[in-house]
Amino acid sequence: MKTIDELLAEGVAGKRVFVRADLNVPLANGEITDDGRIRAVQPTIAKLAEAGARVIVASHLGRPKGAPDPAFSLAPAAKRLGELLGADVAFATDTIGDSAKATVAALADGQVAVIENLRFNAGETAKDDAERGAFADRLAELADVYVGDGFGAVHRKHASVFDLPARLPHAAGYLIATEVGVLKKLTDEVKRPYVVVLGGAKVSDKLAVIDELLGKADRILIGGGMAYTFLKALGHEVGISLLQEDQIPKVNEYMRRAKDTGVELVLPVDVLVSKDFPDLKGKTPADFEIVGVDGIPKEKEGLDIGPKTRELYASKIADAETVFWNGPVGVFEHPDYAGGTTAIAQALVDSSAFTVVGGGDSAAAVRTLGFDENAFGHISTGGGASLEYLEGKTLPGLAALEG
Repeated sequence: MKTIDELLAEGVAGKRVFVRADLNVPLANGEITDDGRIRAVQPTIAKLAEAGARVIVASHLGRPKGAPDPAFSLAPAAKRLGELLGADVAFATDTIGDSAKATVAALADGQVAVIENLRFNAGETAKDDAERGAFADRLAELADVYVGDGFGAVHRKHASVFDLPARLPHAAGYLIATEVGVLKKLTDEVKRPYVVVLGGAKVSDKLAVIDELLGKADRILIGGGMAYTFLKALGHEVGISLLQEDQIPKVNEYMRRAKDTGVELVLPVDVLVSKDFPDLKGKTPADFEIVGVDGIPKEKEGLDIGPKTRELYASKIADAETVFWNGPVGVFEHPDYAGGTTAIAQALVDSSAFTVVGGGDSAAAVRTLGFDENAFGHISTGGGASLEYLEGKTLPGLAALEG
């Protein structure tokens, strides 16, 4: 995989460099609530601009249905990128149309432009190779060189991620190089004990990574909504908690395999429950209580791990040399159900291990809960991409850059 430093050594002054970034930031009323992904790609963009490239930044945002939708415009991201760069950033109101062509043509050496959301064109995500390729052909007309730095999208076989690099000289940006280097420390160069913390809503989302990690991790700590399928498999009442009953046979298989292979699979011993899902503005349900996992009422829902589980999990992390965490272990957006996720984050901060926060909601939780990002070894920008890499899958965006 060619590096951006190699590309810079060849010279990029005056060249149109297409940077496939990941500017898929969360928005509330048109305002960015977490600019972590923009900050993560900034070093690549800044370095190219300093070297005199005419930088064209492209990304997706959300899931528009292949047509323009103002709710998913990249305009706020372009504005924030300009603030971070300390320079004007031009914005094209389309992807391959007149605005994109004119905006790119107007760039001088060292200037930066953002084109509109790639998913406003159906060709970006098309499953048909020809349709996707036709969109990639049009994107290629805008540029001379391609730099892939949108790690959060490299597990997608999309036009700008997979097809476009084949049409232009290409290299990997600093973010992708960093992310891949970190993931190798979780797969090929692991220091032990290796502890994995998995949360999130659905156990089905994590089955493949659990399957792979049963042969690699020393301990796997389970939390979040997915924990209740494990608890149900053990015969516990889980009330109205999140449950994927069809996954119980698979969960039972994994628990047997963990025992046979000596992997410590750790489940909650107590949980916080309520009849009502919490008002995320701060209102606490009157029936909020802490119960052991053998005492979950039929009419209540588990919404966080309890204090005994927090202590247990912190103790399981304390002596680790490597920790990977993906998925909050409770409804962290509400203060009464953020204690578990806070405890996991604090345990990583307190650990002397190499700690990796696996993107997505985990990264959002770290920032929302006020932790210093520098206290962690690495905060990934791609939850899904990180998981698929750990599952041993070939990621289309990385394969394209290696071609």
